[in-house]
Amino acid sequence: MEFNHFLSSYYPDTSYGADRHYADMLEQAVAAERLGYASVSIPEHHLMNILMNPAPLQMAIKVAGATRRVKIITSVVQLPLHDMRTYAGEVVMAELFTDGRLILGVGRGAFAVEMDRMGAPIEQSREKFDESLNVLQALLEQENVSWSGKYYNFDKLTVMPRPVRPVQFMMAALSPPAIYHSTLRGFHIQTTPLMDTNEKMLEQIGAFYKAKDELGDAGKHLSISLSRVCWLAKDEADKRAKLELANDYYARFDNVFTGPGEIESGAIARLPRTQTLEELETNLLICTRDEFIDQLAVYEEAGVDELILSQNIGTPNQETLDNMQSIAEEVIPHFSKLGKIEAAE
Repeated sequence: MEFNHFLSSYYPDTSYGADRHYADMLEQAVAAERLGYASVSIPEHHLMNILMNPAPLQMAIKVAGATRRVKIITSVVQLPLHDMRTYAGEVVMAELFTDGRLILGVGRGAFAVEMDRMGAPIEQSREKFDESLNVLQALLEQENVSWSGKYYNFDKLTVMPRPVRPVQFMMAALSPPAIYHSTLRGFHIQTTPLMDTNEKMLEQIGAFYKAKDELGDAGKHLSISLSRVCWLAKDEADKRAKLELANDYYARFDNVFTGPGEIESGAIARLPRTQTLEELETNLLICTRDEFIDQLAVYEEAGVDELILSQNIGTPNQETLDNMQSIAEEVIPHFSKLGKIEAAE
């Protein structure tokens, strides 16, 4: 099992400054490579201060310029927000400028308030996503593509420049049926149980392997990544402090994911939560070393290929970097082929 560091771009203090914030994200990407993480991932969200990255392909190119090995995964680009005729060319350029390290994680969008404000209502997002993905794949794989559909209608065109190698795709999917059918289509999978249990996680992983087994040799290269909010706590007091920060994060996340979507001047309102810290603890990977390793052993045994660690929960950047290093030194070597810290050049 390998490890991914999520450049999750959480921006609770909107006075901090975007220049400092994205410099922090870049510093984390460089540290992830040095510490033996296999990849980094980059979100796409607009008009809000959570998962704040309106231009993930640009960020991917920036990360590629500062690193040499680490894979760069979008987590995930929201296809219904883009015109595939222009986006296909942007993907080709990003794939070129990342030297083939880009994996295009795609999804339909998750926050109704964001989708509505961007003119792509979430009620239509599944249907529009499906057509957008089909258009994007056609434009990347073929020349002289024409289309007649509900959301796209155009005469023959060819995206330029042409890809120099196939673009790698990864599908974001939560429900076991969606995971199963996406795997059958030949996509790598990215998933998370969110606030659900290990039993839900096992169902998700099981759906992937069911489809992968059915594909036989054609599916041998496919992988599944699991995303978890995490922190390697020094002791019980540190664990509680980090759970409180995570609770503050979810007070904002819940607002836009399942709540009313209250946003003022780009800042998501913090709404009261009914879940206790003890209940939250059971849903997250915020714990001391032995607990951390024990839980990761469950993921490894289930067949998770890569664990996406979301460590930006509101701590100062240096504290996050220190936590990345602690995980690299105390946890990753138990599971990863890359788990030894690379010597600085």
